[in-house]
Formats: sequence, structure tokens, C-alpha cells
Amino acid sequence: MKEKHKKYYVYIILTVTDKLYCGYTDDVEKRYKQHISGKGAKFTRANKPLKLLYTKEFETKSQAQKEEYRIKHLTRKNKLQLINQEVLK
Repeated sequence: MKEKHKKYYVYIILTVTDKLYCGYTDDVEKRYKQHISGKGAKFTRANKPLKLLYTKEFETKSQAQKEEYRIKHLTRKNKLQLINQEVLK
């Protein structure tokens, strides 16, 4: 049986405090549930997740990490533009 190729994802969460949190994972649904339950990142323990706004798939962990780094250094305005571009697709 052929082994399934693992994918990696970058995601952006909107919090109840109207902040944007960006991360990467190999399982978006599982990671989002961790954030909601308070077992995710320190940031999302203090800023409860409200909604998953954005996901993007990558072939390698390295690609996902580089994109996460890039997004984390964007302004809020640029992050919202990125999210809106995906919604319009």
C-alpha cells in the first residue's frame, strides 16, 4: 500500500479580541480544536479563537514555515488583504 504524502498548511485565525493569529500545521482541523480548547499556542489561550479565516496548503513543512514567517511580518491590513484575496477566488 502506497503511503499518503503529508501536506502542511498555514492558517489564520480571528480571535474574539479581533486579533489575527497565524500558524502552520499538518492538520488544520485538529490544530484549530487545540486552539479552541486552550491547548494551542500561548497567544490563543489569552485570545480565544473565534473563526478560522484562511488556510493555504504546501507540499513541505519548510515551505509552510517560510510562509508563516512571511505572514507574521505583514501588517494587519496586508493580512486582511491576503485573506480577502482567497475568499474572492
